[in-house]
Amino acid sequence: MNRKNQARVRFITLSATIAALYVVLTLISAAFGLSSGAIQLRISEALCVLVAFTPAAIPGLTIGCLISNLIASANILDIVFGTLATFLGVLGGYYLRNHKWLVTLPTVLANTIIVPLVIVYGFGVKDMALPLVALTVGIGEFLSATVLGTSLLIILKKYNFKFK
Repeated sequence: MNRKNQARVRFITLSATIAALYVVLTLISAAFGLSSGAIQLRISEALCVLVAFTPAAIPGLTIGCLISNLIASANILDIVFGTLATFLGVLGGYYLRNHKWLVTLPTVLANTIIVPLVIVYGFGVKDMALPLVALTVGIGEFLSATVLGTSLLIILKKYNFKFK
């Protein structure tokens, strides 16, 4: 196999591994009741910092989110727009990958803007005020993507972690 094919296989394998890890962490969050309630804490969102290490994290996290949403949600709007929020967040994070304090910002913003719209209008929870839902989603995203994610990023960088 030539180098170009090896690089493609490595990219696909790494993306698939990241997707699988995202799904497993999402299921763990759900099993412990962390992914429901007033403030949702999907610990898999911490993996969004992996875009600082490899572009393979973009499809990996997007596909992982899609699979997680297919498993956990019966609402097509949640499946489509939740996955879109993750894609936009990690794509933005990839462009900010050299700024460890900003790499999670697009993920937090995309989810804080898109997911509340899905919750209020897609799930028919119109008795909840959109700003309140946005606040609670934003808090959960901040905790999972920024607090946990930045901690993961610092640890991986401390040990000179590289995807090979």
